[in-house]
Amino acid sequence: MSLLSLQYISIPFIQHASSDIWNKEVHIETGNYYHIKAASGKGKSSLIHTIYGLQKNYDGDLLIENINVKQFAVDEWCDVRATKMSIVFQDLKLFEDQTAFENIEIKRELTSYYSNEKILEFATRLHIAHALGRTVNTLSYGERQRVAIVRALMQDFIFLLLDEPFSHLDEENIILATELILEETKKRNAALLLTDLEDDDRFPYHQKLIL
Repeated sequence: MSLLSLQYISIPFIQHASSDIWNKEVHIETGNYYHIKAASGKGKSSLIHTIYGLQKNYDGDLLIENINVKQFAVDEWCDVRATKMSIVFQDLKLFEDQTAFENIEIKRELTSYYSNEKILEFATRLHIAHALGRTVNTLSYGERQRVAIVRALMQDFIFLLLDEPFSHLDEENIILATELILEETKKRNAALLLTDLEDDDRFPYHQKLIL
């Protein structure tokens, strides 16, 4: 089943030569995993923000479940983000003056997909249980990335967007995060799209694309 279709998407301030995505027709399928590789400045975050509905200065068409998102009202986007699409932003977008637990609990309460016991379970698996009671501004960037990953898994989704999610993690913690993300995407039969600066083989990708 085609979950998301990018149809000749282009963004005015980004160069589009030799891309597998810009100005092409790309289909993201349920249950599949996609890796997008690009150097800095090639538009990885712009693509993610476009798919998530935050960036709208693009040409072409973006379809979610065969509906053009240009037709979406605000409440429809809210529903998509609460039930169909979850995200780990490159800059994480955490509330720095709130605790790690509070950042995660906000998402969990909004969606009611999991009980709050899952927060401790996932945090323990990613070695950040000790940080749950601390404010985000006291955490290392790697700890913050893991908080953002746990937060993203607190809701239902059929599409998971990961924008350079492991940039500040060591190999051991990347393996732990990858295992948890795989379990949760398989449970939902969700599609996964990960952007990165380098090649990656940690997920069983169905397609690798150059931006």
